[in-house]
Amino acid sequence: MPDFELATWQMVNLVVSPRKLYRQVYYHKQTKNTWARDDPAVLILLVSGLGFAGILWGFAYSSGPFGTLWQVVTMVLRDFLLVGVLSATGLWFLSNSFLAAPSSILTTEQKVEWAYAFDVHCNGFFPILLALYYVQLVLKPILLRGNWICLLLGNTLYLAAFGQYWYVTYLGYNALPFLQRTELLLFPVLLLICFYIVSLLGFNCTRHFLSAYFGSV
Repeated sequence: MPDFELATWQMVNLVVSPRKLYRQVYYHKQTKNTWARDDPAVLILLVSGLGFAGILWGFAYSSGPFGTLWQVVTMVLRDFLLVGVLSATGLWFLSNSFLAAPSSILTTEQKVEWAYAFDVHCNGFFPILLALYYVQLVLKPILLRGNWICLLLGNTLYLAAFGQYWYVTYLGYNALPFLQRTELLLFPVLLLICFYIVSLLGFNCTRHFLSAYFGSV
């Protein structure tokens, strides 16, 4: 049976103290002989949270039953699973090809498991789920206003969501003792900060992304 109590503890710590969560990775490896989770509870909670968010967004845009169902499917299959597969595969290949310590340093050759790479994506996606699928929905009437303070608030929300994704991702790979130079995974955060600074000149992230996502704001 999925351990939802442990999964809830993990998800809370992803927001409050992600380093604390990744301290458990080593002990999981010692007891289960795998870096990846063997419990689908976090995945189930994420999919359920996305599904509920899709329903709420469907109501917000008066999408109707079929439009709302399509919204749920899009959020789960495209936003979470498809992006997750691409992200996990890319980082799995990058870490094993370029970040793994030389075999002469290690007693035995170790590789990043693809399932662990997808776990890291799941961990990083949770702050995005909270910020962009729930908080943004609640604050949407404010974030879409035409003044600079609302633009600042909305763009900061996007920076926090995606910045936390890459920070949690970095922590996930940094927790593996056979990887080196994992700080390179923080480079996207620098790009995000540069984009954020430029966006404050007048690019409202909420307005543009919701318009692209739903066809209207």
